[in-house]
Amino acid sequence: MREAAIGISRDSRWVERSLSDVTELLRRGTAPSYVSSSTVRVIGQRCVQISGFQAEAARSHDPGKMSRSLIAEHGDVLLNSTGTGTIGRSCLFDDKGIFVVDSHVTVLRARRDLVEPRWIDLILRSPWGQSRLESHCFVGSTNQVELSRVELAGTVIPVPPLDEQRRIVEVIDAVSAQERAIEASVAKLRETRRAALDAMLGALSWDHTLADVADGAIRNGFSPVETEEWTGVQMLGLGCLSASGFAPLQLKNAPSTVTADHKAVLQDGDLLMSRANTRELVGMVGVFRDVGTPCIYPDLMMRIRPMKGCSTRFLAASLMSTRGRRYIQSMAQGTSGSMVKISARTVREIPVPLPSLEEQRRVLSALASFDTSVETETAELAKLRTLRRGIVDDLLAGSV
Repeated sequence: MREAAIGISRDSRWVERSLSDVTELLRRGTAPSYVSSSTVRVIGQRCVQISGFQAEAARSHDPGKMSRSLIAEHGDVLLNSTGTGTIGRSCLFDDKGIFVVDSHVTVLRARRDLVEPRWIDLILRSPWGQSRLESHCFVGSTNQVELSRVELAGTVIPVPPLDEQRRIVEVIDAVSAQERAIEASVAKLRETRRAALDAMLGALSWDHTLADVADGAIRNGFSPVETEEWTGVQMLGLGCLSASGFAPLQLKNAPSTVTADHKAVLQDGDLLMSRANTRELVGMVGVFRDVGTPCIYPDLMMRIRPMKGCSTRFLAASLMSTRGRRYIQSMAQGTSGSMVKISARTVREIPVPLPSLEEQRRVLSALASFDTSVETETAELAKLRTLRRGIVDDLLAGSV
């Protein structure tokens, strides 16, 4: 055991051990044999979520081909081991059914005399754990990244006495339980908002198209090669549009050839729509808000500037309503399960309501109370997440 590699607690009972020392099993699963229906199911990457184990994402496995299968046990730590965006995500297996593990997921089965499974999961989820995995355990190129079992097994973690592990995990679990309660409240608020919006829009006539209400052409953006240097102009990524609307969560530096007067530079209040993504996310819309510097939108988005008499926020709400989303998703084309597209013609022909400005304002006013509540709850959720990360960091640094 090495000392002070991470930052030992002031309590001398804290030691450091490698993951191979504190687990009785550390290996990936095997390639599954899928069938249409079975009591045996397969744990894949979609089952391993930040929110916990998702049994509904598991597919059926042939029970006659179990000889080489790795069967999950209650309390196993599941760690996604391949793929950009999913690798490094972990959760505890807590289901009572029969599940086998596929080759994209690693199982860490704790030695219960040394360590709590929840402690291993807490370490892997922590900023330190995620940084360690990324810097030491990921191998391969973009989109082909894999988790090195050898490096993972050799990863050294702090190990307090079992009673202290349990107390720490209980504190973190308490904060996480508050987070889940707020998440559930936000989800319910959004569902109620959607129902209220659908009811109000359902009473209106949808006898216009997006082309009717657009002031000028509906244009695709521009996607130059990203640069590492700051040039004063930024580019949006597809991740800036979600079910919550626009958020500047994925900004990149545009090359110096893109200037502030480029035709794809956005104005505050522009309506954006994604024209390619997964079927769940294609056609997402959001109202662009100034990010402090000139910003362009990518080729996989479209910009819509409504005419006078049509509120941008009302149009965005209509397109994100149940009726609007169903139409867009039904018109999306593509053979890939991970990427479908909507054509320019489809976008122009999307049906939308166009009541009087007074009626538009009435709808938006009714939605405002829901939006304010969601913002308040979301801010509280952000505080809790920051608190949890801070507690974990302090624990690993030995300052608590």
